[in-house]
Amino acid sequence: MATAWHVESTPRRADIRFIRFILIILVNLLLVMPAQAHEGPPYPIIVDQPSGPYVITVWADPDVGTGTFYVTLEAADGGELPEELAVEIAVQPSTGRLAEASHRAEREPIRGRVQYMAEVPFDAQEMWRVRVTVEGSPGRGEAATEVEVTPPGLGSYDLIFYLLPFVAIGFLWARAAFRRRRVPQG
Repeated sequence: MATAWHVESTPRRADIRFIRFILIILVNLLLVMPAQAHEGPPYPIIVDQPSGPYVITVWADPDVGTGTFYVTLEAADGGELPEELAVEIAVQPSTGRLAEASHRAEREPIRGRVQYMAEVPFDAQEMWRVRVTVEGSPGRGEAATEVEVTPPGLGSYDLIFYLLPFVAIGFLWARAAFRRRRVPQG
């Protein structure tokens, strides 16, 4: 005896509730305020550059809004660096539309190395000149380069973009679960 499988042509209450639930989640994700964080890790912009009594390495995450700079220092002669050093990051748009602005870097409490960190405001996506100066009892050192300041990700759309695969898998799992309920047990 053959059994006919019957699939309902109208949506069931559970399906309608599930679709409403998904729509509510998507609307909420679109209304999320952007996080105040950078996108991706810092990258090296100056690596082991000797300058005066110092060897300077700079890693940066130059985002529009706030850019972060990490300056790692070593003594050029292999000796010890003094505790008190003045480290400054000076930035200026390559176009020269703004005057150079200096920002003091603060020493980070990291064991085994001398590292300073500075947060620098950037107002536009463009190329910027970056100049790092170090002053202390051993003397003065300076290193310079250019970086491209970029927007910090996609804002609130980052969350949607990264959640899409998980939402899709959840949707497929729920759809399979609801279909399994419809199949008559026989």
